[in-house]
Amino acid sequence: MVLAVPLLGVTACGQTTGDRALSGAGIGAGAGLLGGALMGSPLTGALLGGALGAGAGILTSPGQVDLGQPAWR
Repeated sequence: MVLAVPLLGVTACGQTTGDRALSGAGIGAGAGLLGGALMGSPLTGALLGGALGAGAGILTSPGQVDLGQPAWR
């Protein structure tokens, strides 16, 4: 439950699983980069954030969290 709210924050936009995974990875990598920079390891933060964001994008459906159309569509 502790991770549920942060994971919802990095979930994706788009209707397909691929779109949601890709946009979730981008959102997560950006957030992880910033968080990692504060902790002294931005690359590690970006990698972990990207992986968590992609996973959250894959595991959620557009009905659960929908941030609209991805920028590339």
